[in-house]
Amino acid sequence: MLRPSWLLIAGLAVHPSLYAQVIQRDIGDFNLKLGTTPSRSMAAGLVQPSTGSSFHGGLDLTHDSGVYFGQWSPNMGLASSSNLEVDSYLGYKHPFDNSLGYEVGVIQYSYPEVDAPSTHALYAGLRVLDRRFGAAFNNTPDGQNSTLFADLGGLPLLDVGFTMKVSNHQLSTPFTIGEGQEVRAFNDWSLQMSRPFGSFDLDFIYSGSDLSGANCAAYSGQNGQCDSMFMLKAQHAFF
Repeated sequence: MLRPSWLLIAGLAVHPSLYAQVIQRDIGDFNLKLGTTPSRSMAAGLVQPSTGSSFHGGLDLTHDSGVYFGQWSPNMGLASSSNLEVDSYLGYKHPFDNSLGYEVGVIQYSYPEVDAPSTHALYAGLRVLDRRFGAAFNNTPDGQNSTLFADLGGLPLLDVGFTMKVSNHQLSTPFTIGEGQEVRAFNDWSLQMSRPFGSFDLDFIYSGSDLSGANCAAYSGQNGQCDSMFMLKAQHAFF
């Protein structure tokens, strides 16, 4: 079996000369999507967001039965200051009709270039029209993490996509700060608005947590930093 990092990199190299953000092909009973834009919002929405410039991409393979498999890399680790991250997911999606459906699955977060264990999360989601709502839970040696995710699709009149994510982190071992002060749990969140601008995708991201000051030493959540932060990202598709 191919290592996850090589499977994803090999897929991204298939069509280096094409400029669409998502390449789609039917292969028998399967549908293959390859691109620099997430193909599956529920699983990709649970991937930790990148906090700097990075090359990213992924692939998604779906069977007619509703079973799907995919890999998404929020950071391909091409820069000397970054490390490769590959997030693999396996799930099942079932539509009741054109307006309602559900999905369940498991996602693995792995860092092939770093001496760190992979972690897993279970997730489930509900689709209502073009909106998606999901939740995920994982249990690691460092503690328990619960996440709520919402993709509200395009906002009327503004031509802007809106997603939000809120997480709760329960530490298995309290983090001690200063003179015996302990941090046992914390919450963090991120809000993202996206819209196309010419050949670029613009992302406006606000993130933060309920930790501040010296307590930020205990932060190990989904965002790049503990304090509130506003970030503007411009992304361009290379194929």
